[in-house]
Amino acid sequence: MPRQLPRIEREQVIRLWLDCQGLATPRGRRLTREQFLGHLDRCGALQLDSVNVLARAHLVTLWSRYGQFKPESVDRWVYRDRLAYEFWGHEASLLPLRSLPHSRRFMRDWDPTSKYWARLEDPKGMKRRVLKRIRDEGGLESAHFDSPGRSGNWWGWKDAKFALEMLWREGRLAVSERRHFRRVYDLAERVYPEGPTATRKAYEERWVLDGLRGNGVATVRHLQHYMSTPWLGVTVGNVVLERLRKRRRVVQVEVPGFDEPAYALPEDLERIPRLATPRGTTLLCPFDSMLWQKRRAEELMDFRYRIEIYTPEPKRVYGYYVLPILHEGRLVGRLDPRLDRAAKRLTIHAIHLEPGVKRTPELDAGLGDALRDLAAFVGAEHLALPRGWGKLAG
Repeated sequence: MPRQLPRIEREQVIRLWLDCQGLATPRGRRLTREQFLGHLDRCGALQLDSVNVLARAHLVTLWSRYGQFKPESVDRWVYRDRLAYEFWGHEASLLPLRSLPHSRRFMRDWDPTSKYWARLEDPKGMKRRVLKRIRDEGGLESAHFDSPGRSGNWWGWKDAKFALEMLWREGRLAVSERRHFRRVYDLAERVYPEGPTATRKAYEERWVLDGLRGNGVATVRHLQHYMSTPWLGVTVGNVVLERLRKRRRVVQVEVPGFDEPAYALPEDLERIPRLATPRGTTLLCPFDSMLWQKRRAEELMDFRYRIEIYTPEPKRVYGYYVLPILHEGRLVGRLDPRLDRAAKRLTIHAIHLEPGVKRTPELDAGLGDALRDLAAFVGAEHLALPRGWGKLAG
């Protein structure tokens, strides 16, 4: 007789997902050191990105959950107090220290012989010269090295930049701080605390466990690309899930409408009956962890989202740096912002509501409050809104 699987309704899956992401009641708490570390532990990583339309991606992600805070606090916690570190999680990320053994496994296994990295001429010699300077002089930026760039390099990287990136991935260098968001590289032993290296088995299991910790109930395809290291395909992911299920580290569940097995952590299943209805309104950064697996947002919330930064302007549908609108536990629309720092003006070029979503006094109030709060966070004294939305400025 087949075993009876716990049945989880889709609404419960969404509630748990928002709770895991810290978005069940957004912008209602103050960002403390403990809240910051809790976010890293719960979501697994905080993505970094150089695009600065409003503020850096990791700062907007934290604002979405905690509202106003001083960005320099995050730099202090990471780069001075060493409470977290910078490496690959979901792309380049800030990671909790518990992930360091798994990052060391990535470093030990990383293969620098791919076609991309082979573009560097004399890699051993260049890496040796870069290491010597940093060992002698302390932390350095790429700009401190004057090796010329060569045509064909991705983004025009010069040889020294290639060497720095390779040494970082190998674990011989670490990012010790950021200066105007530029990486400063130092010897790894001066940055990372001593500790073990995870086994490959534990490294694979971390991919599943961190993915479930950040998403709640998920299928293997919903875990794809949530944590981008290691790169596990569906086949290997299913093997790891089954291994964890047999050890009762994860539980298989039934979700109506899901066409493949779904899983959850046992402790999360226990929390589901106590979860409150999501409340509040906020705006999500394009690189928010809730959007790392876009297929999941589409299947669970009927919200199709694509980052259009790299799409030619004539082909963009919504805009360059579009922020999804999260209202009362639903992704109800999106807006296209642009910050003029010199004029201290935040302009919202367009607001698009999803099909079937109607403006209500509650939505207007929540969105207006979020926009005014975002303007204050990015240092804007003026908020310009598209026609028909002006009253949201307050």
